[in-house]
Parts: sequence; C-alpha cells; structure tokens
Amino acid sequence: MKAKAAVQPKKSFFAAYKGMDRIILLIGYICLGLFALIIIIPMLYIVIASFMDPVTLQNSGITFDFSKWTLTAYQRVLSNKQIWTGFGNAVLYSVLYTVISVGITLLAAYPMSRKDLKGRGFFNVFFMITMFFGGGLIPTYLLISNMGMLDSMWAVILPGAFSVWNMIIARTYYQGIPAELKEAASIDGANEIIFYFKIMLPVCAPIIAVLSMWQFVGMWNSYFDAMIYLNSESKQPLQLVLRAILIQSQPQPGMISDMQSTAARAQLGELLKYATIIISSIPLLVMYPFFQKYFDAGIMVGSVKG
Repeated sequence: MKAKAAVQPKKSFFAAYKGMDRIILLIGYICLGLFALIIIIPMLYIVIASFMDPVTLQNSGITFDFSKWTLTAYQRVLSNKQIWTGFGNAVLYSVLYTVISVGITLLAAYPMSRKDLKGRGFFNVFFMITMFFGGGLIPTYLLISNMGMLDSMWAVILPGAFSVWNMIIARTYYQGIPAELKEAASIDGANEIIFYFKIMLPVCAPIIAVLSMWQFVGMWNSYFDAMIYLNSESKQPLQLVLRAILIQSQPQPGMISDMQSTAARAQLGELLKYATIIISSIPLLVMYPFFQKYFDAGIMVGSVKG
C-alpha cells in the first residue's frame, strides 16, 4: 500500500514576505484598521443613538438595554410629509442629473480621445481653463434667472451637469481600448454611430458605473444650489430639509409640536437628527454594492484575441 502523502501545513499570508516588507505590510494593515474604525465607530453610534430614548441618550449616553430603546424618532420622521416630498425630489434630481451628466460626459470624451480630431489641442486647453476659472455665484445666478430657470429643478441639474474632470477620466478610458475593435467594426461595415453605441458603450460599462455613482452621490449630498435657486418648499430636495434639522436645529412642523416641555422638545429634536441621517443614507448604502463590482473590473481582458 502506498503511504499517504503528508499534509503540508498551510502557510500564512505573511510567510510570503520577509524582513522589511513584512513590517511595512503590517504597518499598512494597522493603518487601514485604524482608518476603518474611524469610519465605523461614528456610524455605529449614529445608528444606535437613533433608536434610543432621548432622555437616556442625553443623561447616560449609549446603552444596550433594549428597554431604553424607542422607534419614536423614525415614526415622527416617516410620518412627516415634507420629509417624503424632499426624498422624492432628491431621487428625481439625482437620477436626472446622473443620466444627463454621464451622457454628456461620455459623448464629449469620445471625440477628445480620437487623435484624428481637428482642433483637439484647442479644445483640451478650453476645457482645462474651465476647471480653474468660473464666472462666480452672482453671474451664474443672473444667467439662470435670465434663462427663466429660477425655482425649477433644471436650475439644480443643468449648471453642473458637465464635469471636465470626469470627461478626462472617460477620455483616458477610451484611449485604453484597443484599436483592433475599431478596425474590426469598420471591416464589418459599422459606422461611427453603430460602433459607439453597440460596441464602445457595452465595453465601457465599468467607467459608466463609476461615473454614475460619483454623480448620483454628488447630487444626493448637494444642497447649496437648491438653497440658492429654489424657493418653493414643494421643490426642495431632502438635503435642504436635513439642513434645517441638522444645522439650524429646526425640525419640520408637526414632528415635535405635541411636545409641551422645552427640554423634551430639545431632546427629541436631537434624536431626530440621528434618524434623518440614517434615512437619508439608505439609498446610497443600497445602491453601492451593485456598483462596487465594476470598480476594479477588467472588462477588456480577453476582449481582443490574436
């Protein structure tokens, strides 16, 4: 009978490194761990604090005695009409802004990636200038006013729809696509439009996902443009409602109006801040895992053979 082969012990991850490399790697992991704790601990605090009784939270701080927990903050936030109106506006603005911005960026980046584009150097300089110089707030406000876009969602969506930085990133991605794809499409009789929409865009799924994520998060977290250009409460996004609650400490009417005590109103107002933070973060937490797989995807690997 053949003797059974001895089972080799599995080597640890650090066994592949020696000396100074192992020390540097260990320091790197420690720094990443500390960085993760800096992010995770405040998030856990906000989540737990949003469920706690406001009196207990103010007097004793965080506790894991579930008898001291309550859903009061979420009940009051979710029952407020302005919160839902702002939430719907924020979703609408973010989706439209993402679609328009990514579409314009990709269409502008494609010709800029072509070396045979006449005047390519001029357009590069023109775009770069806009990254460092702008008209300023007052001229921009006057322009939007003269165009009749004040107090409309287009005043929030259109002015910042084109990002030169995103265009440069998309242009660089285009330039990394093998020229053999274009040659093969030309041999098959595809013109520029067919090549771009049926070949280029499917290949560019990772960069489209990344740009979409950036633009959606940017618009979702933005409130300054809406504060300047929107006057109607029915058109205000969620960020303006949260600003009133978080910064100005002005919860919406009806959320704490039944609280007679000034101290009780202040305590519940503090609790509402944590609940609104959690509710406003849910869309980003839900959508991020669906985009994460594209961030490091090597979709071009194996797309061209021979």
